Amino acid sequence: MSETTFAIIDTEPVAIEGLRCLLAVERGLRVLAAENCLAAGVEAVHDLLPDVVVLDKAFGLQSVLEALRELRLPETGVRAVIWGASVSDAEGLRLLHAGAAGVVRKTASLEMLLDCFSTVASGANWMENGISSAGRPVRSGRLPLTVRELQIVDLVERGLTNRDIARELGISTGTVKIHLKHIFEKTGVRGRYGLALCGLKEKGILPAQEAVM
Repeated sequence: MSETTFAIIDTEPVAIEGLRCLLAVERGLRVLAAENCLAAGVEAVHDLLPDVVVLDKAFGLQSVLEALRELRLPETGVRAVIWGASVSDAEGLRLLHAGAAGVVRKTASLEMLLDCFSTVASGANWMENGISSAGRPVRSGRLPLTVRELQIVDLVERGLTNRDIARELGISTGTVKIHLKHIFEKTGVRGRYGLALCGLKEKGILPAQEAVM
């Protein structure tokens, strides 16, 4: 059995020790580094190149997104799992889009947590329950999407709100809602997060079946 190595970057020393103890009793899992400072943790990951880095969302969403960019995940081969006491649908989608391979809450069961780590270490992506069901693929609708509708789908996949999308495209939030209504009618997908998940699956960011537990 090959060994899977981990780095833990968390705001709480108690959480670090708890996770370290959990991984220590599992065969084939080893913690290489544990830091409660984000900058020190990113540096340790660059130096040690663990298979998986577990990163606490409590550092702040923007800081975590920047850390994902700094870790240069495609280049290093390190797989990132973001965990936190609270992770919204939109945040989870933004994290996946930014390069995270797993998103899980700290309230997850030990079995679910280990399942997440195992799936991510194997090269697949994983997301805990809480994201809306995806429905049918985005591009399989009866009518093709317009250029503007495709732009809006892309922004939804990035986790932007209607207000953010309106600001990005220079249109009103009311117009965004109308476009979304047409997109849902054309694709048969229900809900903005279902739409986003379909797009992530099509792009290979999120596997079609096993990614959402």
